[in-house]
Order: sequence, then C-alpha cells, then structure tokens
Amino acid sequence: MTVEVRKTYKLFIGGAFPRSESGRSYEIHSADGSFLANAVRGSRKDVRDAVSAARKSSAGWASITGYNRGQILYRVAEIMESRRAELISEVARAEGKRGAAGQVNAAIDEWVWYAGWTDKIAQVMGGLNPVAGPYFNITSPEPIGVIAVVAPEDPALLGLARRLAPALCAGNAVVVLASEKHPLPAIALAECLATSDVPGGVVNILTGHRWELSPVLASHLDVDAIDLTGAPDEQVAELETAAAGNVKRVVRAAAKRSPQDVTAFQEMKTVWHPKGA
Repeated sequence: MTVEVRKTYKLFIGGAFPRSESGRSYEIHSADGSFLANAVRGSRKDVRDAVSAARKSSAGWASITGYNRGQILYRVAEIMESRRAELISEVARAEGKRGAAGQVNAAIDEWVWYAGWTDKIAQVMGGLNPVAGPYFNITSPEPIGVIAVVAPEDPALLGLARRLAPALCAGNAVVVLASEKHPLPAIALAECLATSDVPGGVVNILTGHRWELSPVLASHLDVDAIDLTGAPDEQVAELETAAAGNVKRVVRAAAKRSPQDVTAFQEMKTVWHPKGA
C-alpha cells in the first residue's frame, strides 16, 4: 500500500518556493465547500521580499529583445500544454469541473497571443513622428519596471494569465497577489514558470488575504504601477489613494484582449535627433 503524498502549496518568490516567514496559512475550500488544502497566508515581509526580487530581475528582463522575450513566453505556453491535465484538475477542484478544460485552454491561448506581440508592439505603438524641422523624432515603448497585479478572483487561472502575460510582454517584472478564494491554480502556474526560461524573480506570486496585502503593494515605494483589475470594489478607492503616494500608474483590464493591455504597462519614450547634412 502506498502512502498518499499530499501537495504542499507555497509562495513563489525569486524563482523559489519559500514558506511565509510568518508561518501562517489559511483554509481553501473546493467548489462543493469541502476542505481542499491549506494555502500560505503571505505577510508584509513576503511582499517586501517579492518586490525586492522583482526589482533585481527587472533590468535584465527589460533588456532582452522582444523576439527572445516572445520565445520565453511561448515556452510557458508549451509547458502549460504539457501539464494541461494537472492544470485542469487544479481548476476543477477549486471552481468545479464545468468549464475547467475551457479555462485552461483559454489561459494557454493568452500566453501564445501575447508572446506574438513582444516583437511587434514597438512597431505598432511607436515609430517615426512627423516634425517641422531638421530632426528625427522617434517614439518607442519601454517597460515601466515593477508591476503589482491584484489578480481577479474568478476565473482564477485565466484571470491571472490575462493580467500577467501582457505585463511580461511589455518587459516588466511582476508581483502577483493571486485569487484569495482559489489560489491553488496560481501555484500550479508558478510551477510551470519555474521550469520555463523565465528568469527567477521576473514573476513572483503571493497568496493570502487581499485586505491585508493589497494596501502594502499599493503603498510600496518601489512598485511602479499597480493593476487593480481584480481588486474588490469596496477597496479600490483606498488602493488608489495609497498608490498616489509615489504617483504609481493605476491599470485596469481593457474590455477585451488588446495590444492596449501591453502599452498600459509601458512608458512612451520620445527621442529627438538632428538630421545630418
């Protein structure tokens, strides 16, 4: 008789899977209300560690070519496809079997779609500007830096992919606060990221209570922008006020998938240069 080996869910910080320094956890329940697992309840210290890891990795990730970044994001989709059955199982246990396969398929498609935009966004959104004078005027999109993402509660995996993929496509490092009700699919995605070519620290995934961790991300002075797509309505005003402390950009998802979801995580840099004789 074999002994059941139960999975231990942890945080994903700096390319590793640490436990919370606080030692805390909270119960996660399945779609039918039964106990599913204990998830890590992240702390303020875990947020600081995740932001620090993202900042250390941001320059390297931003400096690689869009083509190479696209290859890396496509590799994430390949790994998700190879672990498709596991991802479906995680989503089904958390949110119910109905629609689980479709959600995983759509999440994989998000990675493929944004992988295709990495080396095209500069040409579509930037370019040579007409000016009245002997100058070249060129606009080019550049990453903002470190992005905090409050992922949607539902659907947990697809909602996370829809916000994480465009931020990475844009060349940013990211700290994600996963769905509080259904965090386990996010950790399954973290395991795909850990075995991909995404450098350690470029993606950091925290689990825990939103009322506790969202304000820490919003007020952190080394976070350059925050995506509040998944923030509860009653908390948005508080988070926007906290984000104003260091003039963070506040981002929300477009009505449908769009290249604007990439440029929302970018700055437009314009360069002037005199024309030669």
